[in-house]
Amino acid sequence: MSADIQTIVIESWEHALKVLYAESWDPKAKKFVSPFVFRGLENSEHKLVTSLQRLGANDPNWIPRLEKHLIRTFKKYAHRDVVSRDSDWHWLAMAQHHGLATRLLDWTWSPLVALHFATANIQYIQTDGLIWMVDIREVRRELPVSLGAQLQEVGIASFDVELLSNSKLNLWEMVNYPDQLSTDGFMIFFEPPSMDDRIINQFALFSILSDPQASQEDWFLRRPHLCRKVIIPSDKKWEIRDNLDQANITERVLLPGLDGLSQWLNRYYYAR
Repeated sequence: MSADIQTIVIESWEHALKVLYAESWDPKAKKFVSPFVFRGLENSEHKLVTSLQRLGANDPNWIPRLEKHLIRTFKKYAHRDVVSRDSDWHWLAMAQHHGLATRLLDWTWSPLVALHFATANIQYIQTDGLIWMVDIREVRRELPVSLGAQLQEVGIASFDVELLSNSKLNLWEMVNYPDQLSTDGFMIFFEPPSMDDRIINQFALFSILSDPQASQEDWFLRRPHLCRKVIIPSDKKWEIRDNLDQANITERVLLPGLDGLSQWLNRYYYAR
């Protein structure tokens, strides 16, 4: 099934830019704006698996209840003022941002940020990397009619937590949402609140499937027209890494603070 997804192997820094910025010209808007969102993986063998799926791998049937327990307990012990609004969608975004196991996956609007995460880990520098490109316009066409109409009315490509909180979409009942166009559920992309500079600098957004037990990768494999896979060969990683550093796409910027600074210095001065 995965053979049906268009797969492109990067040949150079220039080729990477050409591939990742493809189809960016929007004749209606008369400007360059990509229809794709991106996820960079340091190892091309890594799958699109959520942290919730990994945590509940020994008993997938436990995952829906596990998710509720995790969020409920997170809300119980977190300071109440950590979210701007007391909605499940705000709490879910905050929990993901701070490392709780959720059914969310991290994505970015920026191809350069995705390139960074595909090349930054020195432990995988001799391993091929991977970037997923997903056409968010096509994903929107897979939404239940009523949800798609909400995006159409506002005129935006993805949801945000405010729009989701104001909608009738219940996080815990997504799997039973009416008007679904297919039997294997639907996917939503949404932008988190600007909780800190990391969210802002990474140009971040999240994906979520209506069924917490379902695999996002399998969902895409059944819809190869929605996405592309871009392979970053291991022998091209240093070339791409050096160009990203010169463009200031580094841990120091994307992970603001002393931790990001330390990660950047450890990698930048690594003896090749």
